[in-house]
Amino acid sequence: MNSRDQIPENGPDAGGSAGFVIFVLCIALIAFIAGSTVVFTKVWPYRLLADAHEAAVALYLKETQYSDRYNTDQWAEARAVGEGVTVNRPGKALKGYTLYSSTYEPAAYLIDMDGNVVHEWKADVDAVWRRSDDPAKKPPLGSGVYMRKTWMYPNGDLLAVYEGAGDTPWGLGLVKFDKDSNVIWSYTKEMAHHDAEVGANGIVYQLTHAMRHEKLEGQGNLEPPFIEDFLVTHSSDGKVIGRVSLLELVEQSRFKWQLFSLNEAETQDPLHTNSVKEIGREAAAHMPFAKEGDLLINFRNLRLIVVYDPAAEKIVWGTTGAWAGQHDAEPLANGHILLFDNNGNYRGMRHASRVVEVDPMTMEEVWSWQGTPDDKLYSELRAAAHRLENGNTLITEAEGGRLIEVTQAGEIAWEYVNPVRGGKDKKKIPAVVWGHRYTQDEIDPAFLSTLEPSSSKGDAR
Repeated sequence: MNSRDQIPENGPDAGGSAGFVIFVLCIALIAFIAGSTVVFTKVWPYRLLADAHEAAVALYLKETQYSDRYNTDQWAEARAVGEGVTVNRPGKALKGYTLYSSTYEPAAYLIDMDGNVVHEWKADVDAVWRRSDDPAKKPPLGSGVYMRKTWMYPNGDLLAVYEGAGDTPWGLGLVKFDKDSNVIWSYTKEMAHHDAEVGANGIVYQLTHAMRHEKLEGQGNLEPPFIEDFLVTHSSDGKVIGRVSLLELVEQSRFKWQLFSLNEAETQDPLHTNSVKEIGREAAAHMPFAKEGDLLINFRNLRLIVVYDPAAEKIVWGTTGAWAGQHDAEPLANGHILLFDNNGNYRGMRHASRVVEVDPMTMEEVWSWQGTPDDKLYSELRAAAHRLENGNTLITEAEGGRLIEVTQAGEIAWEYVNPVRGGKDKKKIPAVVWGHRYTQDEIDPAFLSTLEPSSSKGDAR
């Protein structure tokens, strides 16, 4: 080869290429340093970048994890044997009708003691939302919509909290139906979630949430945006008569320091409020720190249960305890608190939840139930427990897809297993998210007379 045909190693072309590479590396280094500075100092445009990242992650999860409903936390591997009523011990179980809802579909079922569906409530959810004024979320709402909390009035009217999957926040709205599933009123301007309580005077207390983009004064560990919970109060006809930020209530109380105990993931949803219950006259008589009409509110992520005085608009009492991921804190007539302890059964069986009754004056655990080694109670997410008038406890084991009535002695008096199955080889079961027992005395005679098993009233499958 002629020497003039050879390209010198350090010729002009090589120098130009090397210079371009160095230039690109310098730009990359500057971008890295600038990006690191933005992230660690959280100066502009940190929030824009963080919001974009959160939106991208949410969109990715929605497209990849929520497109198949069987891969969401709304379905789990079926553990229970059998379908429908598998245990019914007359004389030990409280006779009546059981209202329940499931992640299977946006419907509520009323079943008799043998598991027969005697009434159901079901509506075209998208149609309900399209008729609403300025809903927080626009239809279509997706296939993951279900009724989370339901409350049946004596005449067959139904109050229902709707939730969904694949969005943050996941709440949808609150709707009141008549017995024929016609809408009486709805509130969809805010995203209702978890619970709604009907007070003794007909007032409705509702939990809602929204993304907060402003800092919370005094809580530097909460970096916006994060979920903020609210308590909305309605008159019996659905009109809003009050609204308060539960997060700001906690920050203004002596329990504000609990907010600093949150891990990084929990700071995105600081309270995760999941129950609100009115304290009745009998319970208040045994609670020196509360009065009739106050509210017992459960904050899951803080492991905190508080008493809220609606008249004074402040938290007047609270406690933490040896529970974790807890749901459905309920004031009992004896002044005790009943709750479903999802993940804090520290001294009990491994990988088992429990229902526990606590004396809030002494913090003594006076009763609990966790199942047996061969049949453990377990639900990592969701669940509920309700004390019946005969002293038994009706337990909603959400992930297990079943309702269990347990005596004070720990014996199962009645059990209902969701008969629905899905997924590959039909091995998955939808969560049962709420259950409540109504005796005949709690139901108006006119509606009661219609409660007979009928194929025209649907099938829980």
